Amino acid sequence: MAPPVSTGRDAPTLAAAPAEGALRRSKARYRILGLLAVGTMINYLDRTVLGIAAPQLTKELGINAALMGLLFSAFSWSYVVAQIPGGVFLDRFGSKLTYYLAMTFWSLCTLVQGFVGSVGALLACRLGLGVAESPCFPTNSRVVATWFPQHERAFATGTYTVGEYIGLAFFSPFLFALMGAYGWRSLFYVVGGVGIVFGLVWWAFYREPHDHPGANRAELDYIEAGGGLAKHDAKPAEGEKGDQKAGKKGFDWRMAGQLLRRRQLAGICLGQFAGNSTLVFFLTWFPTYLATERHMGWLKIGFFAIMPFIAASVGVMFGGTFSDWMLRRGFSANVARKLPIIAGLLLASCIILANFVQSNVTVIVILSVAFFAQGMAALGWTLVSDIAPAGMLGLTGGIFNLAANLAGIVTPIVVGLIVGATGSFVWALAFIGAIALLGAASYIFVVGDIKRIEL
Repeated sequence: MAPPVSTGRDAPTLAAAPAEGALRRSKARYRILGLLAVGTMINYLDRTVLGIAAPQLTKELGINAALMGLLFSAFSWSYVVAQIPGGVFLDRFGSKLTYYLAMTFWSLCTLVQGFVGSVGALLACRLGLGVAESPCFPTNSRVVATWFPQHERAFATGTYTVGEYIGLAFFSPFLFALMGAYGWRSLFYVVGGVGIVFGLVWWAFYREPHDHPGANRAELDYIEAGGGLAKHDAKPAEGEKGDQKAGKKGFDWRMAGQLLRRRQLAGICLGQFAGNSTLVFFLTWFPTYLATERHMGWLKIGFFAIMPFIAASVGVMFGGTFSDWMLRRGFSANVARKLPIIAGLLLASCIILANFVQSNVTVIVILSVAFFAQGMAALGWTLVSDIAPAGMLGLTGGIFNLAANLAGIVTPIVVGLIVGATGSFVWALAFIGAIALLGAASYIFVVGDIKRIEL
């Protein structure tokens, strides 16, 4: 029996079940999703491989801890600044070319880091890496909005997002072994080289839906019935030329201001900043917390550090699947999209409980639960697809990603100041928990209805 179709204003229109003997839907959209997942995994390996190389790199180049912190943060500065230009580029040139150029240039920046012999050269590579990676997530969101009906977008977003955690959890041991055998420069050669090759794979296999040889009419109709196949990606029907031309308006900075004044975008930007603050803590300060606050040895850290990342991977998939399940059962987009995010942010605030337990195992359980919850809350990009004005998904995604990645600048600095002033992570964990609660409040009180913004 086909699932019930909601008639609510915010619910998607599901395609009817195919009649017996009708053309079976192809599944080209899942192959496209596989490309996004691998690309996102490479993206996060490129931006974090410096952390793995740091122990050997700092000794060879004579870099102290304060300077290393600056090099870590350099990526976020250029990444944030380039978000809106990257979104504008995406809206102008489309998903295929934007992602190929971004992947190729950020991989080159990674590869070149293996040849650096000075702090200045390393800093330039990190800044270049941030600029080149800036269109990645807006492109991901645009591809999902084009290729997937609304009731499958949370699953799709969760699938590519899990690549962030899978790469860090399961490839870190391999990268540590590679560094031990061949030195820190080998990490950049391998990770950068893999990215360049995958850029060619993307260029060879990515197509828009109507141009994809593996997508049949049944799949295209199914995607379109669910709100996919944006006009800039679909072939124009008779009489639609004027609409398409109208959708390609020139960029005006006033558009960004108008978008930010809309509560939907302002609210999800604050919420994503909150969720990313938890993520950034685990990407930057987590190993130091285990070593200095919990007094764990490095071998134990290497074992325990994998657990929260695995939990986050499960959280991402659970959040996306649960959201789409609610949509299929007739819940409105308000409930289906916001509930997993709000629940995730509220649960992520439990990270503060680690201040009140002695057992290291219990601490890892608490941190794993908090990171699982952060993964649940990683559905913000799905909402970007739902609320972006027609023809402005790149710009909307760029603004959203800018706000989200301010956490990459703010959180490490604030945590460092707190730990430096108090000599403890107690108030640092309290800060992370409070930011998560602030994000939940933003989704509850600020975001409002999940609907497309009209400018």
